[in-house]
Amino acid sequence: MKLYKTVFVIFVSLTIPAIVMAGDSSTELDSAIQGTHRDAANVARDVYRHPKETLMFFNMQADMKVLEILPGRGWYTEILAPLLKDNGELTVASFGDTHPTEYLRNIHINYIEILDANPDIYGNVKIVIFNKTGYLAEVPDNSMDMVVTFRNTHNWIRYGGVEEIYAAFNRVLKPGGILGVVQHRANAGSEVKTSAEKGYVPESYLINMVEDAGFELVKKSDVNANLKDSKDYPKGVWSLPPTYREKDEDRDRYSVIGESDRMTMKFIKLRNL
Repeated sequence: MKLYKTVFVIFVSLTIPAIVMAGDSSTELDSAIQGTHRDAANVARDVYRHPKETLMFFNMQADMKVLEILPGRGWYTEILAPLLKDNGELTVASFGDTHPTEYLRNIHINYIEILDANPDIYGNVKIVIFNKTGYLAEVPDNSMDMVVTFRNTHNWIRYGGVEEIYAAFNRVLKPGGILGVVQHRANAGSEVKTSAEKGYVPESYLINMVEDAGFELVKKSDVNANLKDSKDYPKGVWSLPPTYREKDEDRDRYSVIGESDRMTMKFIKLRNL
């Protein structure tokens, strides 16, 4: 079985070079990351999120069709939208303005307001509802070169749907398409549900679950690793910046730690489910 899978990956790499093989998007990424449209508070977090290194690791190219999953208030959209505006296509799956949870509904509304306020940057961004009669139901099958999801998986474990969501990623990606995942990393051996309640996910669980959804792990990166993160805080990952859910309690200590320890992984779509 391992020999078969290895041969298959080589075949895909040879037949779909634009997706699997890296090009030179460094200059375009620099321009997007340094753009004056970016919020100053977001720029200050580059030191923790390493956007250029992360997107280069995923082999992000300026002519790709990319789907960003649950962008929150648009931290990565600020970079992806100008990067893909001229030669690519950015589709964003957000919560929607009828989401039953007021907090998530307001995040979506505020996000759309940001996009509408700057059509020169965001005018070409396509918006779909993440869960509308099924996950990513508005996105055609086999249509995306890349899907990216940043720090979302713990919530899908907490509230349900994680297997169905990754199956939807498989459905919308082209054969040989790339799935890029960044996620708060639990300590090895952690129980999945317990650690997810704290915002962290065990690496081995995530890899096995994604591969069961028709993908194969291509490579892992420690670009977003943080060895200072002990992962044992009263409010979980949300004790750390930028959330500081404990407010002033131990704030100086959490500031020194910085943002969470994150695994960064690139998967390739091997097969349709």
